[in-house]
Amino acid sequence: MTTTAKAEGEAKANPASVTPRIDGRRERSRSSHKRIVKAMMELIAGGDLMPSAARVADEAGIGIRTVFRHFDDMDSLYSEISATIAERVMPIVTAPYLDNDWRANMRDLARRRVRVFETMPANIKRYQSPFLMAEYGRVITVERELVMRLLPAPVLANKVAAEALCATLSFQNWRALRHDQGLPAEEAGTVTAHMVEALLAALPQGGDR
Repeated sequence: MTTTAKAEGEAKANPASVTPRIDGRRERSRSSHKRIVKAMMELIAGGDLMPSAARVADEAGIGIRTVFRHFDDMDSLYSEISATIAERVMPIVTAPYLDNDWRANMRDLARRRVRVFETMPANIKRYQSPFLMAEYGRVITVERELVMRLLPAPVLANKVAAEALCATLSFQNWRALRHDQGLPAEEAGTVTAHMVEALLAALPQGGDR
């Protein structure tokens, strides 16, 4: 009897013996998947904004073929990272605003943006990736809508003021403060809050509720 036939015979005689091996493979697969995503995010956070599959494999301590067995291409890996980031930031983004004063809510939004933006890769080379370009466009739309939703009608009618608030609270502004100007997160948050306060102070005090 061949080794394969013998193994099949043992499996049929005792099917429960196969389950631990199958479960073990699945667990190793899940572990590899998590390690790949974690490695990618750590490389990006460390400054390698467009790591190669080989670099990710090395960081994760696995073979490059394992990377592509879990992700068909780098865009599918970026998609997984985006989903992971979304899980982290959505509770911050969707938390209700507790104040009836839109100005207070705008200040709250500025504090939330600091927490959200610090979880996002600063500047992946999105122009090289169709997925990242589409994702970036979606982020811009969402972050703009979240600002506009808090503004009362008279402020919305003031296009310059509304657009200035959107620009101040944008990811691009945060990136400029953190990476182009080299500010630490706390100082960048203080500068953002100062910019918001200056814009709010420039608005009329009455008739904007």
